[in-house]
Amino acid sequence: MSNQPVQAGGGLGDKVKVACAVASILAGIFGFYFLAGQSSLTRIGVLVAGLVVGACFAWFSSSGRDFVVFARESVRETKKVVWPARNDAIRLTGIVFGFVLLMAAFLWGADKVLEFVLYNIILGWKR
Repeated sequence: MSNQPVQAGGGLGDKVKVACAVASILAGIFGFYFLAGQSSLTRIGVLVAGLVVGACFAWFSSSGRDFVVFARESVRETKKVVWPARNDAIRLTGIVFGFVLLMAAFLWGADKVLEFVLYNIILGWKR
């Protein structure tokens, strides 16, 4: 990722844009549930409209643009990842599952031993 200097949040106008974006998204969600008696197409239209208006408000804020830059850099970095071959991934997944099963058996055994020691030997309760 690029080393960009960290800047403090935008001014009051930027905060108002973000607040309007959140309010628009919440209004779309509220409208979706408020119009429960209407057709599904109307309800989905209200929801999508709220999301689109919220996205537009967010796009014009500096934090929204910073998020888009971050997302693009993240995609670029993800493309640089060297993914393991299919056989390696299957082998490693099998090792993880085997270890999980081994740990589950160990913890179950430790629980049963402690249960026996506590209830039968220390407390004298026979189950």
